[in-house]
Amino acid sequence: MMTSIERQTMKKVYLRILPFCFVLYFICYLDRVNIGFAALTMNKDLGLSSYIFGLGAGAFFWGYFILEVPSNLILDRVGARRWIARIMVTWGLVSGGFAFISGPVSFFTLRFLLGLAEAGFFPGIILYFTYWFPPSHRARIVAGFMAAIPISIGLGAPISTSLLELDGVLGVAGWRWLFFCEAAPAVIFGIVTFFYLTDRPAQADWLDAEEREWLATEMEKERQTVATGRPISVLQSLFNPRVLALAAIHFGQAGVSVGIAVFAAQIVKQLGLTNMQTGFTTAIPYALGTIGMIVWGSYSDRKNERRWNLTASCTTMAVGCLIAGLVGNTYWAVLGLSLATIGLYASQAHLFPLPAVFLTGPALASGIAWVNSVGILGGSVSPPIVGWFKDATGSFSGGLYALAIFGLMAALVAAVCVRETPVAVMPRALEAAGD
Repeated sequence: MMTSIERQTMKKVYLRILPFCFVLYFICYLDRVNIGFAALTMNKDLGLSSYIFGLGAGAFFWGYFILEVPSNLILDRVGARRWIARIMVTWGLVSGGFAFISGPVSFFTLRFLLGLAEAGFFPGIILYFTYWFPPSHRARIVAGFMAAIPISIGLGAPISTSLLELDGVLGVAGWRWLFFCEAAPAVIFGIVTFFYLTDRPAQADWLDAEEREWLATEMEKERQTVATGRPISVLQSLFNPRVLALAAIHFGQAGVSVGIAVFAAQIVKQLGLTNMQTGFTTAIPYALGTIGMIVWGSYSDRKNERRWNLTASCTTMAVGCLIAGLVGNTYWAVLGLSLATIGLYASQAHLFPLPAVFLTGPALASGIAWVNSVGILGGSVSPPIVGWFKDATGSFSGGLYALAIFGLMAALVAAVCVRETPVAVMPRALEAAGD
């Protein structure tokens, strides 16, 4: 039961941080996946097969992997305000460069550079939340933040397909207009971020003194609780079995997430729809995924339980992919994709509060980044697989079955390997007693 000081403080923190970070992630994810909508016309213009397109789409995650951990360690040192602003301006400039690609080589190169530019944004925000939100608020804040993913695709679908209608304006292809127009907000909001974000509660002049003191005390209590175990260094966090288990789960999540995001528009397009109709129909699974994430994330917080909620949601995304593959080119595929997105985004809301249960300080920064960077490589693997099945069979069914396997793997690891004890290892006092 929340006290009055907790209620009034957290209300201010939620209203100050969540909507703004939500907008930032909306922009981020739209810039990451808008190639899925551009592909409706771009692939033909550039002569890209489904496999080559999927391979290039996955190149993003190799750049992401390289700089993820260093980026989060820098953020922990210099503060979110400066570092998130830098990330956004950089990725906005690279994203705008897609308007000038001319073939597979430039496509591959810019996708890789976009990954380098964006590396650290998502784990940086997750780390930032651990500075401001006590554990009992984590699943809700992560769910609210990550709702930007399905909403960015849900709203971005009709926006992106509308921009395709600019085809021929000033002699420029519609997909080039799409990249140019959707890159500008990242640069603009990157500048705004530098002036808007507050790095730590102690610096929050928008909180009353009593509220700042309460929040700082709560966050210090959590730090001391986690620190009761043997300290884990940055290097040790990269090899910690619990961190690697979470990374494996996220590998499955990312495989499903990117596989669907990159090819959903093309799957829906096969129903015989126009580009505009495709945009609105593609939005349906993501609208339902948003609702599922928020509701399931709140339920997880109320029950204070992550492991079995994570297992159930990963199973749900696997079943959704299986259904979408079984029903083929029918409108039932939209139902399958909807079920998959509900499970997918809910499972991410359950996963990312877990590192803070057993890590703190720089180890937490590196741990969150390592879970995301290793896990996100699933997003480099799944698009070529889906694209290969499409080229080889003329159908997306085989690729969707492969995505179901990604989801099933995540569910099995969650069920077997996830623990929710509050420290990374046995507390020193208990360890000594057992010697």
